[in-house]
Amino acid sequence: MMHRFAPLAVFAWMVGGLLGVAYAQSPAPSEVPAPSESAPAFKDLQVPAFIAQQRLALALQRDAIVRADQAQQLACWQKFAVNACLIEARRVRRQALVPLDQQELVLNAQERQWRTEQREKRLQGKQPDSRDKP
Repeated sequence: MMHRFAPLAVFAWMVGGLLGVAYAQSPAPSEVPAPSESAPAFKDLQVPAFIAQQRLALALQRDAIVRADQAQQLACWQKFAVNACLIEARRVRRQALVPLDQQELVLNAQERQWRTEQREKRLQGKQPDSRDKP
């Protein structure tokens, strides 16, 4: 007799495996500097390239999750309780996407901070040298 949640376990295993591969290629969240810590780190890195690399890693992880979800949804259509299976597959997909969304928010904050720093540097370069004149 097949366990009721066996396909769900297979789906979770596939997502876990795909996330493990994608996660191994990207740095751990602890390695990604938080927005408040990022000022010293930005001086050492090419920030746009770093952010683009991180966004690519997140996109690959997101794509793996979506593909695994689509495979699970196809499997759901072979069951008697299609709607319950589809609801569970969506729940698993949403739970898998939450960490990616949080990492994307951190990247957005880092990019905003970097752009602000770049804008301030450009404005400092445009300031006149004599500040004693009104």
